[in-house]
Amino acid sequence: MKPGFSPRGGGFSGRGGFGDRGGRGGGRGGFGGGRGGFGGGRGRGGGFRGRGRGGGGGGGGGGGRGGGFQSGGSRGRGRGGKKGNQSGKNVMVEPHRHEGVFICRGKEDALVTKNLVPGESVYGEKRVSISEGDDKIEYRAWNPFRSKLAAAILGGVDQIHIKPGAKVLYLGAASGTTVSHVSDIVGPDGLVYAVEFSHRSGRDLINLAKKRTNIIPVIEDARHPHKYRMLIAMVDVIFADVAQPDQTRIVALNAHTFLRNGGHFVISIKPSLQ
Repeated sequence: MKPGFSPRGGGFSGRGGFGDRGGRGGGRGGFGGGRGGFGGGRGRGGGFRGRGRGGGGGGGGGGGRGGGFQSGGSRGRGRGGKKGNQSGKNVMVEPHRHEGVFICRGKEDALVTKNLVPGESVYGEKRVSISEGDDKIEYRAWNPFRSKLAAAILGGVDQIHIKPGAKVLYLGAASGTTVSHVSDIVGPDGLVYAVEFSHRSGRDLINLAKKRTNIIPVIEDARHPHKYRMLIAMVDVIFADVAQPDQTRIVALNAHTFLRNGGHFVISIKPSLQ
């Protein structure tokens, strides 16, 4: 073999070449090492690849540079996701005009409710603890993109009629995302009768009620209130989120059976796109 030729090049081919082009190959190996630094051994592999292609020692140096990026990778991993429960040192909570609802003022403002079961989240929502004297009060973020009632409050709805101590009949409870916040609002002196027809969602609702004693799950069809009339007392408010063509009729039937004189109802209407 003649000196100056790469064993893989075989002549004046573009991949082998003379020593100066081999140096460039080593440099490419260095890039391989740099990328590999985020993944451990792959960086060193990149360095060896540079040596194989370039035929020079520069690839080894590239591997070393890859190792240098490894510390940067560890710093990147250090900036992980946010904690679910955050300290309230730089956060202030103030009451909303709707009783039982609060606004959390911090880096980003958020709608929150006072957690009835501290330390527990329902759907992965963020929680924040605020120190008030010797006590710590925990609040749960209320996501308006997952709750029509939260969206209505942020949109400036005039009245929701749900307040501490109220008895609420919630039609169309689903898995209990909004129901859990209504449970926070009415507090331990209130009650939430949560009606849901789907047995799959009903299982989640029952599990939620095991921890929140002011929720009474009812797995029945809201079209037939006579089927669960023995389970529910008279209520102050009916909240309906059933998204059915006969939604108004469903609310009227339940109001006739369960709503006390002078009570209120709130209907969440889903627009049809047809």
